[in-house]
Amino acid sequence: MTTKTIDATDLRNGMADAMNAVNGGQTLLVKRHGKLEAALIDLDTYEDLLAASNPSNLETIKDARAQYAKGDVLSFDEVFGDI
Repeated sequence: MTTKTIDATDLRNGMADAMNAVNGGQTLLVKRHGKLEAALIDLDTYEDLLAASNPSNLETIKDARAQYAKGDVLSFDEVFGDI
């Protein structure tokens, strides 16, 4: 796994490339106004971090994946309504 630092503006302008890099195993550290503020990691790594921090999260992740596989998902409007 490699790590790259990217400016928030470059991330916004190149989101597709950033997503491809993250899906390819790269971690992106995002800086804004010269200060590191966030990290983008792939979903599997994120889930591993959740499981490591609290093993009960692993069961929640398995349940969520099963629901997604069955098509049991909510639309954007169902989640956010008229915000």
